[in-house]
Order: sequence, then structure tokens, then C-alpha cells
Amino acid sequence: MYDYIKGELTDKSNTAKGTFATVETNGIGYSLEITPRDFSQIKEGNIKIYTVLLHREDKMSLCGFLHKEDRDIFNILTSVSGVGSKMALTLLNEFESSELIGFVIDGNYKELTRAKGVGPKLAQKIILELKDKLMNYQTNEPIKLAPVSKGIDNKAVEDAQTVLISFGYERDEIQNAISKAVILTKEKASAEEILKEALKILSSVI
Repeated sequence: MYDYIKGELTDKSNTAKGTFATVETNGIGYSLEITPRDFSQIKEGNIKIYTVLLHREDKMSLCGFLHKEDRDIFNILTSVSGVGSKMALTLLNEFESSELIGFVIDGNYKELTRAKGVGPKLAQKIILELKDKLMNYQTNEPIKLAPVSKGIDNKAVEDAQTVLISFGYERDEIQNAISKAVILTKEKASAEEILKEALKILSSVI
């Protein structure tokens, strides 16, 4: 229903129930639950925050994210059975989006257990379900990269491309971002490293 809200940050609070920000636009103040990481970065003034509307039987609420990729990962995380909004926010506070994606691609469930409340069974379930959701976007046309003066791990590039397609980015956006990302990363960079740089580039042009 809502993609993002642009307005003035009028309040933020850190309570036992979570961290929240209030953004006013057109005379309406929207209360959004955000991660503690975003809470520490968010500043007074005009901001743009990506949103998710949660509709439960007893109430409706909004979650907000400073970065589009965090909002997209949140939506994918909450599609996993047993992962609610609080758990998804906890994971996104503990790890950057690119780290989470890297753990999924590598099947590294042990790293996920660093997040509060995530045990080995849930971590393995998240890996299993997310890998299927992230990596089932197939394409017969690989991204064409501008020439670079170092080796490129084609599998890492393909994995990064597939995840960005699953996020809904256009092919031209992906090509531009990955081409720049492989230049900024080290030789034989992993999919996680390429994704981290590509997401930074994509976020900077939104």
C-alpha cells in the first residue's frame, strides 16, 4: 500500500516495545517501528523512509527502513514461517542486508544464530526457505559487464545478479551497479561483496 514516506522527522523514541520514529507529511504523523541501527542514524529534518504496512487481526502498524534493500529483505524474511516482524527487525539490526544474503547463498546458518532469539533450527529453516526465494529468479541473459583489469568470479556475479532481480531492480540498473561494483571490490570477490557494493550504488541513485 505504501512504498515510502517523505516528510519531517518530528519524534523518535526507544522503548521496551521497540524503536520508533514519527514522520509528518501533509499534516499527518506516521509512527513507524525501525531498527535500532536506523534509529542511531536517523536525524531531524526531512527524510525518506521505505515502509511496510503490517495488518494483523487486532491492529495495523508500519515498519520503516532508511534503505530500500532492507525493506525488501524484511518482506522476504517475514515470508518465512516462524519469522515475524520483530524477528526480521532483529536480524536486520544484527546484520547488513548483504551479509544476510551472503549467509543464505553460502548456507551459513551458524552465523545467523548470532542474532538474539535465533537458534540453530530456525537459522537452518531461514537459510532453506530464503535460498529458494532469492535464487529462483532465473535468467537466460547474463549481465554484460564493462571490461575490468582483474579477474571476475562469474558465479559470484550471477548470484549477485539473481538476488538483485529478485528485489525487482531493472536490468539496466543491475548492469550499471554490478559493473561498478566489480571495479570497487577485490579480485575474485564473493557474491556478498559484490552485492554490498551494488546495493550501495543502487541506494545512492534512488
